[in-house]
Amino acid sequence: MRYRDFGRTGWQVSTIGLGTWNIGNQWGALDDKTAWATVRAAYDHGMNLFDAAESYGVPNGLSEERLGVAMAGFRHNVYVVSKIGNWGARTGQAVPKTTVDMIRLCAHASLHRLRTDYHDVLLCHDGGIEDPSVYLEGFKALQKEGRLRHYGISTNDLDLLKRFNHEGGCKVVQVDYSLVNRTPEAELLPYCLAQGIAVMVRGPLARGLLSGRYTKESRFDDEVRSTYNVGGDARDTFETRMDTVDKIRELVEPAQMVSTALQYVISQPTLPVAIPGAKSPEQAEMNAAAGADTLSEEEVARLQV
Repeated sequence: MRYRDFGRTGWQVSTIGLGTWNIGNQWGALDDKTAWATVRAAYDHGMNLFDAAESYGVPNGLSEERLGVAMAGFRHNVYVVSKIGNWGARTGQAVPKTTVDMIRLCAHASLHRLRTDYHDVLLCHDGGIEDPSVYLEGFKALQKEGRLRHYGISTNDLDLLKRFNHEGGCKVVQVDYSLVNRTPEAELLPYCLAQGIAVMVRGPLARGLLSGRYTKESRFDDEVRSTYNVGGDARDTFETRMDTVDKIRELVEPAQMVSTALQYVISQPTLPVAIPGAKSPEQAEMNAAAGADTLSEEEVARLQV
């Protein structure tokens, strides 16, 4: 595993971290032991960055709970990132984020589920918010309490990122970026490079499409990707992305699809870190292996189909 500077935090983090959305049952049922073993395998194979969110899981918060249990014994050796902004939204009644105390409440609840006293990073999980002031004020309050080290936002909206960073306090951004979604390369990633903002790449495998295991005829039974199926709201996006996947298949050996997709995003000048999900120790180990190397400029250019 390679390690690199994480923006202006002063931390050295693994180029591949673990996204824990997948261990919360939304991507298919998973038992506790498998979830814990997946987290442990990620750590044992060099990952020291773990990402969660208050809303991940069925029920809400299950991913944080499982991560908290699994980190027993090594929490002090890793960096934990979580996100607030969507608690209850999926199940009918979102917690309003209207005051600093509501931000604090959600953050404290997240800490309880994670079984830790502080977040290394806490992100605003509302990527379309017009005025982020309440989050900024809440995060600063949490820093004063000693509950939060750094803060940021999960968004692909450059204008929103600039508003969130207007005082220069945004240290981390989480962005949806992959070989089938290269939009951030145009403006968002260069802005982060200029500002010294650490970049976490969510969706580096495009919800598994870049694993090479799927075709346009595939059917998805999990909650997250069911809209890719015929008649689903995201069917057009799925077909467009699969067109790109098919082009990449012509350039990459099947066994190298995952590692190539992960290495593509971590090879950008912004020095991002990727946080693919995993549902088994074997998947976590495979993802971690991709962190041993990066691609050359020539290899990166060849993949830009």
